[in-house]
Amino acid sequence: MGRSRGNTALQLDRSESKPALHITPRQREILKMVAMGHTNREIAASLDISVRTVEVHRFNLMRRLNVRNVAQLLRQALQQGLLPRNFGVK
Repeated sequence: MGRSRGNTALQLDRSESKPALHITPRQREILKMVAMGHTNREIAASLDISVRTVEVHRFNLMRRLNVRNVAQLLRQALQQGLLPRNFGVK
């Protein structure tokens, strides 16, 4: 029993150091387009949704990641594994 407790504690420590952040597929799609430098208007046109909907998705992403601007959003997205480290590299 002592051994299983140790494993459980180790698993908890790992999850506490980097909590899993879940975003919707649409939020992930918008995040990738933001990372590629697209404007809200361009994203809306590409996805056939309103600019306001894009703004709401970006707001929700920024709130969830606790950031205030796009630079912080992209940094946190990379740190949380929401974007691959080599994103945008050709």
